Amino acid sequence: MIALAGPANRQGRLIADHIAGKHPYPYTGTQGTGIVKVFELTAAFTGQNEKNLKKASVPYEKMLILGNSHAGYYPGAETLVLKVLYGKDGKIFGAQAVGKQGVDKRIDVIATIMRLGGTTADLRDAELCYAPPYSGAKDPVNLIGMAIENVRQGLVKPYFGLDFNGMLVLDVRPSAVYEKEHIDGAINIPAGQIRARLAELPQDKPIMVHCFKGYTSYVVARILIQNGFDNVLSYAGGWNFYKSLKQD
Repeated sequence: MIALAGPANRQGRLIADHIAGKHPYPYTGTQGTGIVKVFELTAAFTGQNEKNLKKASVPYEKMLILGNSHAGYYPGAETLVLKVLYGKDGKIFGAQAVGKQGVDKRIDVIATIMRLGGTTADLRDAELCYAPPYSGAKDPVNLIGMAIENVRQGLVKPYFGLDFNGMLVLDVRPSAVYEKEHIDGAINIPAGQIRARLAELPQDKPIMVHCFKGYTSYVVARILIQNGFDNVLSYAGGWNFYKSLKQD
């Protein structure tokens, strides 16, 4: 049960059509799509969240990315955080997003795909408007679909937590950035040097790779896996998301 004006208005039309006897049709349910503005930030959501899925004992997976409201090289781009909850079969359970710009249209797209019975593969394949002032050539909706499909195909394992006990934390950002701030205990091997320095990494413990936003860590994780490292994780959202979690 969720009280929203959109479903209420659609229900009103449905009731009027039934009363008038004009092509009566069933109500197809409330998905729970909403949005709120909090100062400069916008938060939007559709479908289920993690709390509700856990309460209902529904097994789920999740993916999180940091994307841009439009092409990063075009002035005024803002970062947005997008999360999708899904099943092992690719069914989309819900999505949430937070940012200053472009949040509404990403959740609207995902809500529509969900409404039509689409899967995470449809996020990857969605054909959306592109021009630098409006989006990147790969929209955040496409990017999170690609990231999910990478996981479903077994190409990478994501990591979301703050507990790194028993792991080697591998920071693949440039050394100058690492020296300014980094996760306690992390070692630094810039991404461009990783192939030449594989011998410095242990084979007997999990390696958690992180970068700025999560893309380069995926690439490095793939390099490690292809070179015989069996337990490699890529930090979803990268350093930027890790910092926001630590601040909270």
